[in-house]
Amino acid sequence: MDALTIWLVILAIGIPTFLVRFSFIGLLGRLDDVPDSLERALRFVPAAVLAALVAPEFVAPSGSLGNVPLDALAGGLVAAVVAWRTEDVLATIASGMLVLWAVRFWPF
Repeated sequence: MDALTIWLVILAIGIPTFLVRFSFIGLLGRLDDVPDSLERALRFVPAAVLAALVAPEFVAPSGSLGNVPLDALAGGLVAAVVAWRTEDVLATIASGMLVLWAVRFWPF
């Protein structure tokens, strides 16, 4: 693939991506007040993005179900319970990582 083709592909992907993001920011910039329903929906975006990034690695790390390592399973379950009970992101991450490392590195 030559350099011109690579630059054309970058522009073909980058320009639509920029326009979609800029149109959303520009649209919200023209509004005096963000509608309450949109504001409520936007609160869930960080959690949804984080779950979309983490869940596939937790559920199917090797690409197939049923092959989840014990440390990942224990850490994920503890993190899920802490998230459900506390709704605290920092406590969720810290508890999940502590259990993951404890199970992984504990000399049984």
